[in-house]
Amino acid sequence: MGMTTFGRLALHTWSVDTTDLAPAIAAAREGGFDAVELRRTDFKRCYEKGMSNGAVLDAIRAERMPVCTLGCEYGWLFATGDESRRLFADLKETCDNARALNCSQIMTAPGPFVGPMQDAIENLKRGADLIGEHGLTLAIEFNSQHDVINRIDRLRELIDGAGRRNAGMLLDAYHLERSGAGGRGFEGVDPSELAAFQYSDAPPAPVQAGVKRPTDRLLPGKGVVRWLEVFKLLKEKGFTGHLSYEAPNPELWKRPPVEVCREAVELTRALIKKALN
Repeated sequence: MGMTTFGRLALHTWSVDTTDLAPAIAAAREGGFDAVELRRTDFKRCYEKGMSNGAVLDAIRAERMPVCTLGCEYGWLFATGDESRRLFADLKETCDNARALNCSQIMTAPGPFVGPMQDAIENLKRGADLIGEHGLTLAIEFNSQHDVINRIDRLRELIDGAGRRNAGMLLDAYHLERSGAGGRGFEGVDPSELAAFQYSDAPPAPVQAGVKRPTDRLLPGKGVVRWLEVFKLLKEKGFTGHLSYEAPNPELWKRPPVEVCREAVELTRALIKKALN
């Protein structure tokens, strides 16, 4: 995991979704983040504007911010046929980009498809092997709104079933809270299982029916997440990866991105300090 300090912060670009890629990375730097987590969507939006893949990589490097994690296009865990072939080709491109950016970790979430867990296990073996061929690790997130991979135990079933050493859990404070594992609810996760951590606060109201990728996420301390318990437990587990701030919310997107980044960093650092005292 590199540095052994707890509390390095990364900006996940979904938090500033309406901001173009280069200004989003600049806002992360100016706001006090230590790194960025980029999405496949960020690359594809640049391609749509006529940029080549090489030009996108150059634009990212020009902002002089470490990239801790690259997201791939979701869905390959359950996809079949032509869609599966397309997504695995896309995953290889993401791996190549990660190498080019000195980024050691790929992340994925369950994505839009569902199917038998055994299918996801077989696809994970293939995906983790592809990622491993590039010398990279894979962090897999459970989504509290997904029909299959929606809790810690389901995520463990998937990862243990595949048995790939370079694949681990990505836990997200929001989805932990939504799945009933808020606060110290992930105590049973062994430090060796934990590959990455994302965070945002959750409002008290439940997710609206049918919403699969909720954008009701809040700045830390503005909702119901028990942050002192969460950060204390992460520290106890010896987690030294980046804490990636992922808080998509149309209300936050209306604000200047640097302002949102600065507030997120200040609130997070204050909560970490309080948790560790």
